[in-house]
Amino acid sequence: MRMSSHSAITLQEAADRLAIRELVDTYAHCADRRDAKGQMALFAEDARFLVFMDATAAEPTQALQGRSSLAPVFDNLNSYQTTTHFNGQSTISLVGDRASGESYCLAHHVSVTEEGQRTLMIASIRYLDEFVKGAGGEWLFAERRLMVDWTETRPSTP
Repeated sequence: MRMSSHSAITLQEAADRLAIRELVDTYAHCADRRDAKGQMALFAEDARFLVFMDATAAEPTQALQGRSSLAPVFDNLNSYQTTTHFNGQSTISLVGDRASGESYCLAHHVSVTEEGQRTLMIASIRYLDEFVKGAGGEWLFAERRLMVDWTETRPSTP
């Protein structure tokens, strides 16, 4: 991957890049706050959401079409006591009112059994995204591919 040159970036491009990064960060924030409706609002009406529990797989583990179909995926986070999604580096390629990007995330999921045993599952995730600018000028996910590169589960202390 080559580094982009931004020696002559326009104010509009800077604003679009910031808005897209805020979209990615808001997604993580809503996930950790269990705000499924807030997460869903970040997607275009006809958005696709593809989950690859194995990033090397040719076909997704789960494929959803349309904003309204996303609730069960986001509600699944309620099975954890708490989560922390920590976003890392990202790249964005802009072309008018569309964009594509890749962002990294370390997702931490704490579970507690009925016996009180705590576990921490860490997932290394890459999101491969397609973005679209909505009619009101806001950026939305047109497609989000959640790629799980690896996971680790271990005991955790309170």
